[in-house]
Amino acid sequence: MHLSRRGFFAAGALSALVAPVFAAEEAPKPALRPGQLSEESLGTLLKAMNLKPEKVEQRYDFTFRAVLNKEEWDLSMTAVLSSDSQSVWIMAWLDELPKSADAVPRTALLRLLAANDRLGNGKFFAYVASNRRFVLQRVIPNENISTRGFATALQDLGASVMESHPFWSVAGWSGSQTPATATTAARPAADDDDQPADKDMPASQQGLQGAGRAPAKTASGQAPVRQ
Repeated sequence: MHLSRRGFFAAGALSALVAPVFAAEEAPKPALRPGQLSEESLGTLLKAMNLKPEKVEQRYDFTFRAVLNKEEWDLSMTAVLSSDSQSVWIMAWLDELPKSADAVPRTALLRLLAANDRLGNGKFFAYVASNRRFVLQRVIPNENISTRGFATALQDLGASVMESHPFWSVAGWSGSQTPATATTAARPAADDDDQPADKDMPASQQGLQGAGRAPAKTASGQAPVRQ
């Protein structure tokens, strides 16, 4: 199964992009060409960058310090090979959404979708339902990836997280904005126990449950000012 960045769905409460990463069933892995990373060598690459990755199933979770205009943020990230091993997906985890869909403004979601057209370099926002989190992710061809090149890709992704802070920051959403739900009728908030189990998730999102934390500013870091 090949990964695709096409995953739009508009389901009233939380319209966003699906994060396609894992295949539903274990399939034979294709033979790697010279210069391509394997699942094991991807972990070795991250360790060589002093990132202290934690392997969970097929993915690697780690913290990356992004720098922009002398500001520093610690970002929770995930790296994983695509199911056909032709791409490496890197994800920067963003804020957790409110439990109530009524608290999610439609305008905030539309701004994220519009931002996808401006990001470039294979980056785009997505929503992972099992974690109730947005991610900003990038797809990198699995070809001759060096530690220096991978660090550059992570920094580029991190800088975009910082620059786009006003768009994904849940704390910055105005209570006066129109909710994303089609009705304003009150509904009870969902409990964490109501979140779908990994086996019940769409194939495109399996393997990500439990990953991610919100970005954290360092002691000297400040939220970027929107220009």
